[in-house]
Amino acid sequence: MTATPPAGTITIAGKTVSRLGFGTMRLTGPGTWGDPEDRDTALSVLRQAVHTYGITHIDTADAYGPHTAEHLIRDALYPYPKHVLIATKVGMARPAPSIWVPHGHPAYLRACVETSLRRLGMERLELCYLHRIDPEVPAADQLGTLRALQDEGKIGHIGLSKVTPEDIRLAGKEVTIAAVQNVLNMTDSFDPVLDLCRERGISYVPYRPLDAGSLARAAGVQAPLRWLLDRGDHVAPIPSTSRPQHLEQIVAAVAGEA
Repeated sequence: MTATPPAGTITIAGKTVSRLGFGTMRLTGPGTWGDPEDRDTALSVLRQAVHTYGITHIDTADAYGPHTAEHLIRDALYPYPKHVLIATKVGMARPAPSIWVPHGHPAYLRACVETSLRRLGMERLELCYLHRIDPEVPAADQLGTLRALQDEGKIGHIGLSKVTPEDIRLAGKEVTIAAVQNVLNMTDSFDPVLDLCRERGISYVPYRPLDAGSLARAAGVQAPLRWLLDRGDHVAPIPSTSRPQHLEQIVAAVAGEA
C-alpha cells in the first residue's frame, strides 16, 4: 500500500510525484564529501522517505560525495518503484571537500550522465539537471550535449539549477526545460525565476528550503515549508536530512497541505 504523499502531488518531468521531495545532499560526509558517518541510517532515511512517508521525488547529484548519494539511492531503493522520480544533476566537479567547480565541457557532461546511469542502475535519467551553467563553456554547447543525450534516450527531461530569468529564456531556445532549482526560503525570499517558471509551466524546485537548518532552529520546520508551498502550485521543495527524527518532523509539518 502506498502512503499518501505529503502536501499533495505535482507533475514533474511527466510524472505525478509528491510536492514534498527529499534532497540527498546531507546524506554524505562533512563538506558533502565521502560516506556518511552511519551508512545504515542513511539507507534507512531513504527507505522511510519513500516507503513510509510516500515521498516520491528524490533529488540527488553526481557531485554529492562525489558519487556517494547516487550509490546510497541505488542500495536503498533499487529496484525503483515506478511512481518514484529520481532526479540527478551533472556538470559540477568536486576537487576537495566543500569545493564546487562548474565543469560544462561536453565530454565531461556526457561522461557524467553515463556514469550516473551506471551508479543508479538506470537506462535513462528521467530528470537530469545541468548543475551549473559553466561560464567558461558556451551554454549552447552544454545544453546541446544534454539534448543529444536526450535524443539518444539516456535523458528523459532536462532541468537547470541556479539560473536567472535570462538564463532560462536563452536555454529555452535550445531545450525544453522541465524544472528549475534555485535557492528560495524565508530568508532568501525573492527570486524572479519563481514567476517566470509559473508563466512557462516549469516546475520550481527550491533547494535549501530551511536555509541549511537555520530557519528550522529559529522558527521550526512547519512555517518555512508551508511558506514555500504557498508560493504556488508549481513549487516542490526538497528539504534534506540525515536523521530519521528530522524526516518525521518535516513530513508532519506539511501533512494535509494540498
